[in-house]
Amino acid sequence: AIFGRDGAGAAGLASYLRIEPAAGSIEVGHIALSPALQRSPAATEAMVLMMDWAFAAGYRRYEWKCDALNLPSRRAAVRLGFSYEGTFRQATIVKGRNRDTAWFAVIDKDWPALRAAHRAWLDPANFDAAGRQRQRLGDLTRPLLHAADPGP
Repeated sequence: AIFGRDGAGAAGLASYLRIEPAAGSIEVGHIALSPALQRSPAATEAMVLMMDWAFAAGYRRYEWKCDALNLPSRRAAVRLGFSYEGTFRQATIVKGRNRDTAWFAVIDKDWPALRAAHRAWLDPANFDAAGRQRQRLGDLTRPLLHAADPGP
């Protein structure tokens, strides 16, 4: 569960999936955020905390996979610093249709620089009195990507 800073209760959900300790990989998924939490510093902080835990626990690879047609999810992955790794065509069948799956990942050797970018963005000095960001997270993470997503 993801809680906003207002203390009003759970405002979202994110889970670890496909946890493979022997391979050193773990996936984040089943992300559902309330409208109040979407595109907020609290949502970004929740994603960063989950990534930080995974790498501190010894995982080498942190994955984000989504329906290739889900452009908001693809944009969120890139904004957070996940590098695009490709699209698995007809990876599964969902609601009677073929679903292509877009794959993104952050690996352990990239995490220190990416974590620094996240910390810089989350720093209170990055937000004005009205809570508007001074520097965009995507501008901080884009130079760290190994491959750009051709989709969004």
